[in-house]
Amino acid sequence: MKNWPVLTIALTTVALLSACSGGGSSGSAASPTETSDAPSATATSAPSSKPATTQPPKPVETESNPPGDIPDNQAFFTFRGSTFTVKVPEGWARSVSGTTTSFTDKLNRIEVMPSTAAAAPTAQSATTTVVPTLRSTVPRFALGKISEITRPAGKVVLITYQGDSAQDPVTGKVIRDAFERYLFSQGGKQLALTLVGPVNADNVDPWKIVSDSVRWL
Repeated sequence: MKNWPVLTIALTTVALLSACSGGGSSGSAASPTETSDAPSATATSAPSSKPATTQPPKPVETESNPPGDIPDNQAFFTFRGSTFTVKVPEGWARSVSGTTTSFTDKLNRIEVMPSTAAAAPTAQSATTTVVPTLRSTVPRFALGKISEITRPAGKVVLITYQGDSAQDPVTGKVIRDAFERYLFSQGGKQLALTLVGPVNADNVDPWKIVSDSVRWL
């Protein structure tokens, strides 16, 4: 048989092709379109975040004049009463109640009350007549001291004391006030000059301007 070798070669070739085809199916790699259930590195990594920045607190603005302090550049004008004149700060609100004229601005107040007196006041008379009235009319009255001093208008009785202000109708706050009451007198005329401001206010200079300015008409 002349064709036997050719047939043998053909059968061998077919067998080899079948073997290669079968082995390839058992070890095939995943196709490019196949997906994996394993999470990716991006999915498992913790999200990055910038550290929170803390803004430093803003400094509290310092007031040039603490509450109650009268500015050093405060201008004054001369108020003329029936028997006296006195310098008071410009721009303050003015009000009248009976014989008392008041000038107010924020937490400060000036009151002038003229009257007549048979004798000039003394520290002793102020203690027995004026202080009891103050004690009954000024909330939480606390007497400081009573002294006899001199001002350009003459000898004066000075009463210092503390008391609570009226309650603010808006904020409800009550201020602890310091009072200076000067009792001026001349020829049967008398003037009670009262200077009022918060206890911690520094109004020494403006109060001296006012008390030094009293003149009799």
